[in-house]
Amino acid sequence: PDADVDKDLYEIVTKNMIHGLCGTLNPKSPCMMDGKYSKRYPRAFIFNTVTGSDGYPLYRRSAEDGGKLATINMSNSDIEVDNHWVVPHSPLLLKTYKAHINVEYCNSVKSITYICKYVNKGSHMAVFGVQPERSDGNAALHIDEIKWYQAGRYISSNEAVWRILSFPIHERSPAVVHLASTSRKWTTRIFHTANVQQTALNPPATTLTAFFTLCQKDPSTAIFGSAFILHMECE
Repeated sequence: PDADVDKDLYEIVTKNMIHGLCGTLNPKSPCMMDGKYSKRYPRAFIFNTVTGSDGYPLYRRSAEDGGKLATINMSNSDIEVDNHWVVPHSPLLLKTYKAHINVEYCNSVKSITYICKYVNKGSHMAVFGVQPERSDGNAALHIDEIKWYQAGRYISSNEAVWRILSFPIHERSPAVVHLASTSRKWTTRIFHTANVQQTALNPPATTLTAFFTLCQKDPSTAIFGSAFILHMECE
């Protein structure tokens, strides 16, 4: 962003949204694997946002003649960076939270694992093998990876008991309330020619139908309030 037009956004971007310089500028960067870039930075300049051959979007990145340069301090050295190094973001979110927030199009079904993994992935897993030692105390030389392959996870006794007793693993707010579509108290209904229409029009009430009835009487209750559950009793 232009510092003269939006100084606050400029400072947030230069502070939080510049990819940790890698390559020849910083060969020890965490994103360097086997001497190569693993996060596709620095990214090429592009005039308009297009879809790449692999289905991944290529976002517009203005070159020096249309973009801006910024000077950041890294390892006690001032380094000049351009749009090659800017992480895709939303100006609205940046100005709201003033933190690093990467915003990109999710083009893979694996994105749901990224969203939910922190509360659903469970304990760390490891692949391990068991084999006898030789008489000299060293491990056996012959390793049959297929035979000895095992995948498992270590769970402490505290966590095991917690899960066995079905205690909550994470907080949920607001709490999820299940509304029954059928009544747990089954009621026998006798249909005959004289009352078939009346019986069909007046089925047993459930928490779901009671909620619908409540919303008809007072539309404001459609927004779950603190007293909502008090009105869910079936008559």
